[in-house]
Amino acid sequence: MINKATSPFRAGTIGLIGRPNVGKSTLLNALTGTKLSITSRKPQTTRHRIQGIVNRPDAQFVFVDTPGFQTRFRTALNRSMNRGVQLAQEGVDVLVFVAEAARLGDEDMIILKRLALERKPLIVAINKSDLLRPAEILPFIQQIASAAGFEAVVPVSAQKRRGLDMLLKAIRPHLPEQAALHAEEELTDKSERFLAAELLREKLFRTLGDELPYGISTSIEKFEALPRLYRIHAGVIVDKDPHKAIVIGKQGAQLKRVATAARLDMERLFGKKVHLEVWVKVRHGWQDDPRQIKKMGYD
Repeated sequence: MINKATSPFRAGTIGLIGRPNVGKSTLLNALTGTKLSITSRKPQTTRHRIQGIVNRPDAQFVFVDTPGFQTRFRTALNRSMNRGVQLAQEGVDVLVFVAEAARLGDEDMIILKRLALERKPLIVAINKSDLLRPAEILPFIQQIASAAGFEAVVPVSAQKRRGLDMLLKAIRPHLPEQAALHAEEELTDKSERFLAAELLREKLFRTLGDELPYGISTSIEKFEALPRLYRIHAGVIVDKDPHKAIVIGKQGAQLKRVATAARLDMERLFGKKVHLEVWVKVRHGWQDDPRQIKKMGYD
């Protein structure tokens, strides 16, 4: 509960920045206590900026989960995601660089150097820190410090929900003294329609495994909120005809598994029964078509 009498009350936005697959989305979900951002081991799982709101008696933290900054691929979709990361960096009060314990590579160093140019408070969250021995943490911090200065470094484990309060404590002094930016009951800036599309995409990533077509996305064609039921019609978008067969699977078994898993997650998140129908559609070359990218809701 937000106690507005607490002085000084602070509120602001915090960008979670890092390369793909360091656990930014898992960290956002752990901080908010709600599954807002989808996760998988696949690169490019997070494609949108998603806000997650954490309320404390003396502060409101508005976290912004961003796509992993892309340094390898140059499709229109990747450029769009990188623009989203850049906008997040420019529009927040505090930057949190999420690093994976004991894995600081060239991509991390490139991002750190970019963050150093922002002239904003920078805090480092070492995710999966439970995998490091205490003697290994200091050399890792020193390696990070060689690329950028920071206000604090906090070892965390998003998966095990460790170090989260320490991270909030490190961030709070750098937030502006101001009233809450969002109502107390708000958890995110995204609609249920958006969350439904993302949950379906997550199940595709997790169910298809190595068969996952690179050019795949989801869209919600119809979202009907009835008193006791959500009726949702969704599309799975692929960019090549053979990929449609992969997603559907033999006698439709693959698509059925995906839809069932997505429906169950939607019911848990929305607190209602969900009737979900899913079709697979081919849109050739959508990743390199700015018009289709915008139409599908990418930044």
